[in-house]
Amino acid sequence: MVSIKDIAKLAGMSTSTVSRVINQKKYVKPEIRKIILDLVEETGYVPNRAARSMVLQRTFTVGIIAPDTFNMFQRQLFSLIEHRLETFGYRTHFFFVKFEPGSEERCLNRLKSETVDGVIMLHEIADERFYAYLEASGLPAVLATFEREGSGFCAIHVDEEKAARDAVDHLISLGHRRIDLISAGGFSFGGKRAAGYRQALAAAGIAPEEAREIFAPSFSLEAGKTCMKTLLDRGHGITAVFAATDEIAIGAIRMLWEAGLRVPADVSVMGFDDIDISAYLAPGLSTVRQPIAELGEYAANLVHALICDGKAERARIVLPHSLVLRESCAPPR
Repeated sequence: MVSIKDIAKLAGMSTSTVSRVINQKKYVKPEIRKIILDLVEETGYVPNRAARSMVLQRTFTVGIIAPDTFNMFQRQLFSLIEHRLETFGYRTHFFFVKFEPGSEERCLNRLKSETVDGVIMLHEIADERFYAYLEASGLPAVLATFEREGSGFCAIHVDEEKAARDAVDHLISLGHRRIDLISAGGFSFGGKRAAGYRQALAAAGIAPEEAREIFAPSFSLEAGKTCMKTLLDRGHGITAVFAATDEIAIGAIRMLWEAGLRVPADVSVMGFDDIDISAYLAPGLSTVRQPIAELGEYAANLVHALICDGKAERARIVLPHSLVLRESCAPPR
């Protein structure tokens, strides 16, 4: 088993310097800190959590707020966050929220009863009491993939409206004018992506139609399939669909296939997120890529900084997005 002395020997530094880095002490040069943390990761060194907890009066546990459905994008993001947190010596503890009445309150009560050093929210809670508790308790919190305007919480996300607008602009550039939207209801990102969709239509002189929009109760495969069926049943003619998540898009593609419609020959489909499976579909899914690796690293780094120094500057980080064009989009026939 690798010890702190082994890390010190490999780094060519004293054990006290290595200890200061592992225990998140100040006054260590950034380049020295990076060398030691890289060695910790490479060697698989595991600090004695019990001893560190007693010395620093911390649990070295970060709470993760997530929906119990835990979609593919969130699973990928969590994996990256967990890996980064492990390099700082943290473990994670889940607080799941269900899409049912009272679940958010139960999640809040569980959070109050547990002892964690900080939380990362992968899921947007609607209950204002949740955020009021975080602010009143001073518990370090990072919002990953969304923000609360006017609040002091750290947040990392992409420009949802601009990203959606770019996606729909691409469909319009291919010649589509009958473009439907499947977004996610009850979440700010769903509203912002819907706003970007409408902005793109308006800029192209296409009047938005309420019948062409539908908001899913969740962002699951089944929700995408069900919503796509509803849009088809409305009978207004569709040449393209913009889906607010890749999973919704994949569900929509399944429904189109069951209805005897080909993608992209009959209907083009554009997603959002660029989850791993999107590249392996047939046809491959065109989508908006969120920089998930950067999202995960920033979220872990920010919560760690807040835990170590409660006075750390609150950050709002807007990461760049990009379009990934695959085979699911083509000019209309």
